[in-house]
Amino acid sequence: MRPLWKGAVSFGLVYVPVKMYAATERKNIKFNYLHDKCKTPIQYRRYCPYCDTEVSNEEIVRGYEYEKGKYVVMKEEDFENLPGENTKSINIVDFVDLKDINPLYFDKGYYLAPGEGGQKVYELLKKSMQETGKVAVAKVVIRNKESLAALRVDDGVLTMSTMFYPDEVRKPTGIPELEYNVDIHENELKMAVNLINNLSAEFAPEKYTDEYRQQLMEVIQAKVAGEGVEVPPTPETDKVVDLMTALKASIDLAKQERGGPKKKGATAKKAAGTKKAAGA
Repeated sequence: MRPLWKGAVSFGLVYVPVKMYAATERKNIKFNYLHDKCKTPIQYRRYCPYCDTEVSNEEIVRGYEYEKGKYVVMKEEDFENLPGENTKSINIVDFVDLKDINPLYFDKGYYLAPGEGGQKVYELLKKSMQETGKVAVAKVVIRNKESLAALRVDDGVLTMSTMFYPDEVRKPTGIPELEYNVDIHENELKMAVNLINNLSAEFAPEKYTDEYRQQLMEVIQAKVAGEGVEVPPTPETDKVVDLMTALKASIDLAKQERGGPKKKGATAKKAAGTKKAAGA
C-alpha cells in the first residue's frame, strides 16, 4: 500500500510522525453508461450553457451560492490562511471511552504507521492508550476539510476513523413514523429476548459476505462467456400475522441453524420461563 498522507500525531508537546494508509475500500461493481444504439460509452462534458462551449479545467473556479443564482468566487489565496489549511498534524484534543462515542459519528477508517524515526514515540502512544483503554479524539485536515477523528489501537496498529461533527449528524426528530403508541405484552418481550439470546454470537467479520455482489459478478461472467443466466428461485415464506407465532418460529429456526442452543444455563432458564408464561 502507498501512504495517502504524511504528518504527525500531536498530544501535549509530543509529536509522533506517522504515515496514513486507507484501511477500507469499496468493493462495488462499477458500470459504464453506454449508448444503447451503438454501445459507445457516454461522455460527460464540462459545458457552459451561457457561452455555448466546453470549458477546460484551467477556466473553472469555485463558487458559493449565497442566494439563488448568485455566487461569490473563491480563489486559492482565500484558502491559504484558514485554520489548519496547510497543517499536516493530527491534534489530539481529548481522551475518552469508546463506548461514549455514538457509532453514527464514524466515517472513514485509516491505519497510522510510524514515520521516519518515529517508532519509539509511536510505540509509546500505542502502549499508553492500551494501558488506559482510552480512545483519542483529535482534529485533522484531509483534502481541504477539517474533520474530527478517533484514534485507537486495533490489532497492534494505531487506527484513525474520521468522524462527523455534531451538526453533520441528523437528529431523528421530525420523522413522522416514529410518533406511535403501542402496547408490548410481557410474553412478547420475553420471546423477543429469547430470540436475541439464541442469535447471539461472537462477532466474526470474516463470516459475512456480500452475496448480492457475488451473484451479480456470476451473472456478468456468464454473459461474458455467452452462457445463459439462471436466476435462483426466491424461497417462499408463509406470511405470519401473529407476532408470538412469528417469534416462536424464529427461535426454532435459530436453534436448527446453530445446532441447538449453545448456552444451557441462563438461556435455558429464560426459555423455560417464557414457555411457562406463554402457556399461562
